[in-house]
Amino acid sequence: MTGWYAERALGRSAKATIAVALLAVLLVAAVPVALLVALIMMLLGHVVGGLAVFGGSVLVAAIAAAVAGVSGMRRLRKLLSSSSFGVVRLDGSQFADVAEPQGSDYAHVVQLDRGEYTEVR
Repeated sequence: MTGWYAERALGRSAKATIAVALLAVLLVAAVPVALLVALIMMLLGHVVGGLAVFGGSVLVAAIAAAVAGVSGMRRLRKLLSSSSFGVVRLDGSQFADVAEPQGSDYAHVVQLDRGEYTEVR
């Protein structure tokens, strides 16, 4: 792979992040099934076992979701900090008193002064 295609290829960390996110989604989707199994176990007399099944499934799903969130944020920070990704951080000074261009290529454009702007809330 050369050039643009090499930059778009998923690295090992991206594949791992996707795998962790997929595992978290599957575990969260399994929580209602675990609730049903726990209810059946409790109806059959295994109350402690049913509570353990449901509590364990909720705990594992929460841990998987937290790990997926942390790894996704780490991957996003890594992507944004790389120089190949064109993100420019803007501060307030870049917006203050910026003059709009006077000329326009469009025929029916109305340019307003600062006093003519309305504030929408």
